[in-house]
Order: sequence, then C-alpha cells, then structure tokens
Amino acid sequence: MERTTRQKTAIQAAIETAQRPLSAQEILEQASLQVAQLGIATVYRNLKSLVSEEKVHVVTLPGENPRYESNTVANHHHHHFQCTVCQRVFDVHDCPGDLKRMAPQGFVVERHELTLYGRCPECIGAAPAAAHGCGSGHDHN
Repeated sequence: MERTTRQKTAIQAAIETAQRPLSAQEILEQASLQVAQLGIATVYRNLKSLVSEEKVHVVTLPGENPRYESNTVANHHHHHFQCTVCQRVFDVHDCPGDLKRMAPQGFVVERHELTLYGRCPECIGAAPAAAHGCGSGHDHN
C-alpha cells in the first residue's frame, strides 16, 4: 500500500507544482523524478482515482488527449493556450467576459470555453517567426 501512496503522492505533486495542465506523459516524466520505475498504467490508474476524489480536473481540448490540472486551479474560471510547436498547454486567466452578444438572437449562453493557439516563449526563441506563419489566411484575434 505504501508504494501506491508514494506513487499517487508523486503524481499529485507533479500536477500541483506544474502550474499548467499536463498530459499523462508529462505527469509520468515529472513523477518519475520522485518515484523510480513509475509506469504509464500506474499514472492513468492514479489519475482516475484523483479525478474521482475531485483533487484533479480533466482539461479537454478538441482533438487532443486529456490533460490534468489541480482542482484549486480548475475551480477558478480560466481558459487555455496551446503552443502549436511543442503542444504544451498553459492557463490563461483573462476572459473576454460576457459573450451573450455572440449567441444567435433568442439563445441563452450558459457557459463558454476558449482556447488560444500560438507559440510559447520557448518555441518563439527556438525558431524564426517567419517559419511559423498561420498560412490559413484568417485573422485569429
């Protein structure tokens, strides 16, 4: 039982200290620094337990594997930013606010989710900006 407790504690600590949503693989990499020979199946088993205990929240982005963040972060309204180069996800604490005006007439907005896409500071510094143009012809503000 102690081994499972150490594993679960390491997994939760990885999520708590990350300050951004992590994929299961990122959690495995971080938690493995505390508990050697941690496997991905153990990570998923403990994530399921942490989610059911409401200590961890699942972050789902369209077309992506789930990521996990601390419920202390998840309980505050926020949005996400995904780097299109490294695929990492970061929290965005600003919000466009009341989106009622965007809904079709007669509709009622009950909630919203917003994901911004672009490059994180590390990826901006790693490659010239001209090499990463959108190419879609759309202006995404």
